[in-house]
Amino acid sequence: MVLAVVRSSRTEIVDLHQERCRIKVKGAPVDGEANAALISFIAKTFGLAKSMVSLKQGQTSKQKAFLLQGLDAGRAIEILENAVSLKER
Repeated sequence: MVLAVVRSSRTEIVDLHQERCRIKVKGAPVDGEANAALISFIAKTFGLAKSMVSLKQGQTSKQKAFLLQGLDAGRAIEILENAVSLKER
């Protein structure tokens, strides 16, 4: 689950808490701009093509669920934890 914080100064992972990842996103919640920015950011973070990332839940909500094709949950958590620890340095 992703908690999106829209209209931020930059797009970045803020923290990881249990099964929720908070991500600041530069885009505004207008015409799908924030969702598109999140999809691009998530694809880049996980090394996937944008077509392999799809928004499954939360089209108009701050809480969103994404499907990452070709990536198992263990590897996804590892990538997120590394991203958060790098940010904290």
